[in-house]
Amino acid sequence: MKTIQVHLDKRSYSINVESGLLRKLPSILSDQNHGQKWIIISQYNLMELIGFELMSNLNKAGFKCDYITLPVGEAAKSMNEFSRIISQLIEMKCDRSTTILSLGGGVVGDVSGFVASSFMRGIQYYQIPTTLLAMVDSSIGGKTGINIAEGKNLVGSIYQPQGVLIDPDILESLPREEVIAGLGEVIKYGAIRDEKFLNNISEWLDDIDSFPFAKAVLRACEIKAEIVSLDEYEGGLRKLLNFGHTVGHALEAHLGYGKIRHGEAVALGMKCAGWVSHKMGFMSVDENISLTKTIDKLSLPHVSKVDPNTILSYVKKDKKMRNGILHFVVLNTLGEGNTCDSVPDNLIKESLKVIQ
Repeated sequence: MKTIQVHLDKRSYSINVESGLLRKLPSILSDQNHGQKWIIISQYNLMELIGFELMSNLNKAGFKCDYITLPVGEAAKSMNEFSRIISQLIEMKCDRSTTILSLGGGVVGDVSGFVASSFMRGIQYYQIPTTLLAMVDSSIGGKTGINIAEGKNLVGSIYQPQGVLIDPDILESLPREEVIAGLGEVIKYGAIRDEKFLNNISEWLDDIDSFPFAKAVLRACEIKAEIVSLDEYEGGLRKLLNFGHTVGHALEAHLGYGKIRHGEAVALGMKCAGWVSHKMGFMSVDENISLTKTIDKLSLPHVSKVDPNTILSYVKKDKKMRNGILHFVVLNTLGEGNTCDSVPDNLIKESLKVIQ
């Protein structure tokens, strides 16, 4: 088992990565079982695929385990669903000793984490990510949240899990397009922090059938853990993880949650951000071409019907706006991200041409 540490003083925890890890969870979690209720929060299709077996194994090992399901897609990240889960926890006679197991992708992790941070003013939870995107990004760092009509993740908290438990074998059971969509986030890590990793990803994408997912997950987790350890509350360095997300989140909101996958939107957003980085004089034209070629190796959707003014209006509502100033993540060079607070509105709108 490969273990990566997130160093946050009393809130420190481990990211454990191992093929077949899911079968070993009762043993891995045994020291944390003190007779409390364990609640798996997941989606019903995932429960059928792996969740019911996990719950059975935990109960056989002496855990008191039950489950709650969420609907599929961004619809799960609503105030209504959040309230429903809290009510179910109360009906199940859960208390402050209860531990949540978040089994799913980014949506499940975001909602489960927010529930854990809020229920009885905070209970323990573990992230068990089941998508590539969740494995390398959303399960690490404690960001939780739900959506409202005005935008994505505008209600939430930073609340660290007790641990992140990653089994890359789960990816083999998922639809191929879901796995591919998560590669946008993997590319992001190379773009902002490790040019060699970015070059490796580009080469690996030439033969997607042989893509070393476990190796890529491990390196991406190392980068994410390093950044979160240095800047838990996004005061500076952690902002780099938003590379591609400013336009990406706007695309999701504009096109409609569920109409485009988050990883796909981020990949398109990175193309825009790369173009902006070049136009602002940070990154060379050759580097921008190299980044674009890597991203274009993914099977991304066409987004021809995008209104620049609408996109800009969503950008203005983004969490990366501080005191009316947008902190836009750019690349100084491949492998070195930075933030810029002087990107003009017209440049953001003009950047959309590279994805249409």
